[in-house]
Amino acid sequence: MPLPCGLHLSAPSRLRSSRYIVENLSAVAILNRQNGAIMETNMEQLKGISIFVQTAEAGGFSAAAERLHLTRSAVSKTIARLEQRLGVRLFNRTTRSQSLTEEGRFFYERCLRAIEEIRIGEAQLESGRRAVRGRLRVSMPVLFGRHCAAPILTRLLDDHPDLELDFSFSDRVVDLLEDGFDLAVRNGPLKDNPDLMARAIARQSMTVCASPTYLEKYGVPQTFDELAHHQGIIYRRGDNDRAWIFPSAVGPPREVLPKSRLRLDDLASIADAAVEGRGLAWLTCWLVRDRVLSGELVRVLTDVPSNIFEAYAVWPRSPVMLPKVRLAIDILAANLPRLMD
Repeated sequence: MPLPCGLHLSAPSRLRSSRYIVENLSAVAILNRQNGAIMETNMEQLKGISIFVQTAEAGGFSAAAERLHLTRSAVSKTIARLEQRLGVRLFNRTTRSQSLTEEGRFFYERCLRAIEEIRIGEAQLESGRRAVRGRLRVSMPVLFGRHCAAPILTRLLDDHPDLELDFSFSDRVVDLLEDGFDLAVRNGPLKDNPDLMARAIARQSMTVCASPTYLEKYGVPQTFDELAHHQGIIYRRGDNDRAWIFPSAVGPPREVLPKSRLRLDDLASIADAAVEGRGLAWLTCWLVRDRVLSGELVRVLTDVPSNIFEAYAVWPRSPVMLPKVRLAIDILAANLPRLMD
């Protein structure tokens, strides 16, 4: 429909502009043509601008009042207050019609530009919110990250050219907020933290294993008690030897610490030592999986319940999860479990 004084706007454009200025009132700022400054408008002033735009598009006060479900008097008073604030007349008035003045056309065009900027900014923000892009910083345990998590996460690079990955391998529990991480992979029980969110992404289990050479020489243990007659390769963390833990159907878990002449603080080195025939090792199934399949290691005590613990994805609490974080968690949850046996 043609606008007063020769302005034309298509029906879809009129509808969009009206909707955007109503829905985005708090985001609009109008250029004051008298002094060139940006006026910070309050909500009442912005409401007046909204009514002005819709009056210009409707072709008069009566049509705008019908569209806005207001009285004609309310529309007229709102336009009058806006004109008083701006210090110019926006509409020529007769008893039967209203038309935009030169200043009114100028102001209307500026309002449309502001609305279009809001629309563009909104679209860009929405696109950015949904797009998988930017740098994703992930903290993960050294071995679990290297063998399991990192190879899965790097697949994201194939389908998302705007994504960058930044991995930190450390067994230290980092502060995600202070250290600037988007995501962490953590093993075992988590401490409560109101600033973080968590999701279980895989279930890990432990196994006792040894090389065929060792088992041929010392025999295959069949019970817990027989472990006392074997050499264990013990994981030491700090000054503490880590006992082997086996869940019990009744009562607390059973802890076993075999005698040992070899203590290491690196799990991969324990697996290497087990392959060399240095003793029994208690390790995660995923760490020895390939060596069991190749025959370098053999699992023992397979009828005994395994100690099981969860792997978690942990990320900073936020009302809206970034797409890159959600995608990383989903791909880990979908692919990690098959590596755990």
